[in-house]
Amino acid sequence: MVKTVKGKTKTTVYDTATASIVKKVTSGVWGDPAGYETTLYVTEAGEYFLYTYGGSESPYSKEAITAYTKAKAEAWLQNN
Repeated sequence: MVKTVKGKTKTTVYDTATASIVKKVTSGVWGDPAGYETTLYVTEAGEYFLYTYGGSESPYSKEAITAYTKAKAEAWLQNN
């Protein structure tokens, strides 16, 4: 998945195919409507983002990418 975010001073492209996985967390099994996965990525430029996707009854029923600061990424890692 690719998401482009245009900021005031720069445009950032978050791409799951080119970024490195820091950590992946899954809940449930494939096909479980309540199952989901969350994956923290880091780009070559040091930008963090969280990719989320899950079944229709999960908290992440729509595929999404959310930009994270380094501090927020570290907090996510401590809690997951």
